[in-house]
Amino acid sequence: MRKVRRRKSGLHSSYRPFPIWLDYGTQEFRDKLATYLLESEVPGTITRRGDTVDYFIPARRRRSDAEREALKEASVGWQEILDAEGISEDEILADFKKWRAKQKR
Repeated sequence: MRKVRRRKSGLHSSYRPFPIWLDYGTQEFRDKLATYLLESEVPGTITRRGDTVDYFIPARRRRSDAEREALKEASVGWQEILDAEGISEDEILADFKKWRAKQKR
């Protein structure tokens, strides 16, 4: 993996939503695909002969214990709100499906 070289033009050279951004060659990316998919936390640009062909943004991210605890607390709080309002999970799912069907039109 190489660190990205700044280019004077192009979207990917000026837009960096992450503090670390790597440049992967297509052959290197293909050879190490399983490793990148399961272990990588660093997004990057996939290039072929210097031209950007795709972007890799890992979806899996290891959460800290504090983040896990915060998610558990949020889940408990959300469940309390649903119980207080008398809303079931099935009602939420049905409402979401209706909303999504409207969005697809």
